[in-house]
Amino acid sequence: MILDALRTISCSRARNLPLLRLGCGFDSVTLSKMREIKVKGNARDLANSADEEAVSVRDDERSSSLSVKSTPEIEKKYVHRVYDAIAPHFSSTRFAKWPKVAAFLESLPSGSVVLDAGCGNGKYLGLNPKCFFIGCDISDPLIRICSDKGHEVLVADAVNLPYRNGFGDAAISIAVLHHLSTESRRKKAVEELVRVVKTGGFVLITVWAAEQEDKSLLTKWTPLSPKYVEEWVGPGSPMNSPRVRNNPCFSLESIPETEEGSREQKVENLSEGSVEEMKRNQQEYFVPWHLPYHRAEVSGASACALASGLAKKDDRKGAVVYNRYYHVFSEGELERLASGIGSAVIVDRFYDKSNWCIVLQKTS
Repeated sequence: MILDALRTISCSRARNLPLLRLGCGFDSVTLSKMREIKVKGNARDLANSADEEAVSVRDDERSSSLSVKSTPEIEKKYVHRVYDAIAPHFSSTRFAKWPKVAAFLESLPSGSVVLDAGCGNGKYLGLNPKCFFIGCDISDPLIRICSDKGHEVLVADAVNLPYRNGFGDAAISIAVLHHLSTESRRKKAVEELVRVVKTGGFVLITVWAAEQEDKSLLTKWTPLSPKYVEEWVGPGSPMNSPRVRNNPCFSLESIPETEEGSREQKVENLSEGSVEEMKRNQQEYFVPWHLPYHRAEVSGASACALASGLAKKDDRKGAVVYNRYYHVFSEGELERLASGIGSAVIVDRFYDKSNWCIVLQKTS
């Protein structure tokens, strides 16, 4: 198993990292999808008609898959670009290991191959010296930090992991899924974690909980109103309608990017009772990250972010303020998301440090 994983990694080094999946450990299903589909032109032939229908179904499935894998603008701007800009400072604050995550990793048998999908600065990579760890993250600067520490890592998207089926004994996803802005993308990320572990393998997932232990934190977050959620991530996005194109209130730049004054903003045409209900059920937030001025000078990323409006200056705190997109999970939501995956079962669930957590075991 370890030799197989090492071959996969060795193969990846011969190519650009984003192309790792090409030629490295494909299964027969993936290869068959890559072949050109040819259909004979005789429309009167019933067999050909059936072939055409099958091709249409596969095209629909492929289109749906591509849609899920296509990164929404809110993630590109308020997750990818933000973590790229704050990577060194973020890494300097991420060193403490969560006890239950550590206990999970330490419980794995000697020789286990473990994937950390969304590894950040790599604080869990190598935690169990008896196991072989591989990490990936969407942020190139964070991956460079991990690589400088000697870890086996690459840049990859959580909804399209570049590993063959069943290559690992376990996988972890720590504080990652809440950065994905649609339910279909969050479910796809769980499916990918299950896909890359072998039958009998385990997957640990943690996400931020809507039920925070420290309720005062919520007052520091900026809730996204339903209007903006619909614009970015909801069904029937109105982004292409003339009404939206001609209305600056619907532009991405119109989203409040500072916490002051935005939390009490009411949504037009909603009653006071509806607004209060919305607040109680709020799950979409911008969570600020304060990058100290002296850390912002490490690169020109913050200057570009300020110029583009991605970040704001806070002279009172002496920091450049970025907002990160979060979908916080309500109680039971993570279990419901995972229960729809037929090839895995939930073997443990718990609440830890304002996070909902589950452990899945792959059954087939």
